[in-house]
Amino acid sequence: MATARKILGQSSPSATTLTTLYTVPALTDAVASTLIVCNRSTNATSFRLALGPAGASISNEHYIYYDVAIGGNDTFCATIGITLATTDVVSVYANDATLSFTLCGQENS
Repeated sequence: MATARKILGQSSPSATTLTTLYTVPALTDAVASTLIVCNRSTNATSFRLALGPAGASISNEHYIYYDVAIGGNDTFCATIGITLATTDVVSVYANDATLSFTLCGQENS
């Protein structure tokens, strides 16, 4: 089994739009180790993060962060260690278009 530690996904989504940050490729599993959210504005805002199993449409039970506040010019970091299976989807949502998301981890194929 080959492993690759890498940036799994990066996004700067439009405001109030649920956006795919990362989808686990076919014949692969992954471990999402670190989530970084950067607020590029001086204004406080908030974000959401959801995990959709096997590409399922996001619903209430999929959220692991919901309307988490992030201050102006601040960065939120979380070591999360979430295991993901083939076609699982990590989605993000920003209340303002001033957030950048980075998900780091390892793919196993």
